[in-house]
Amino acid sequence: METKISMMRKEYSDKPLLEEELLADPSEQFLLWFKEAVDAELYEPNAMVLATIGQNGVPSTRVVLLKELNNEGFVFFTNYESKKGEEIERSSTASLLFYWAELHRQVRVEGTLEKTTEQENQEYFSLRPRGAQVGAWASRQSTVLSSRQDLEEQVRAMEERFEGNEVPCPSFWGGYRLKPVYLEFWQGRRSRLHDRLVYEKEGVEWRVKRLAP
Repeated sequence: METKISMMRKEYSDKPLLEEELLADPSEQFLLWFKEAVDAELYEPNAMVLATIGQNGVPSTRVVLLKELNNEGFVFFTNYESKKGEEIERSSTASLLFYWAELHRQVRVEGTLEKTTEQENQEYFSLRPRGAQVGAWASRQSTVLSSRQDLEEQVRAMEERFEGNEVPCPSFWGGYRLKPVYLEFWQGRRSRLHDRLVYEKEGVEWRVKRLAP
């Protein structure tokens, strides 16, 4: 049966998002929503779409996982020599999108990226499962593979290399911290009349405004 994409539609709840309910600090507001997503037992609530600026100004997007959040920003980890790493090296401007469909919510974040410290990289790397640690060494992320077998051979080679020893954090692997200047909290409402409240940084202060849906 042919799917009628134009007719695919879900109605949202009518739970409001009001200015007087917002916390003064957008990081605290995000953590409040994030906790509600965790409590709702959503699958990977820390999954976020990272958008960077690719070659010739073409946007480039992929899903990564949030691994830390504080007043300084949103942290994720990756291979610095990957496609995203090269794009960030050219332009540190980026955005994030969290989408929690079951809660009818999304959060957009815009800002600039900076590398995390070597100590932060090593501390997080030490917490990863050994298989993921070995994989970080084995995979030359974003490069062309001749076959899946080629990757598996690289994994076996790294397993032999580190057999009986701890796997160190590679110098080409680490984190980025997105320091936000703009956060939009979106709450789905009936008839597509959604609530959109934005925190925008002006100097050291955050200003809140409402956008039309």
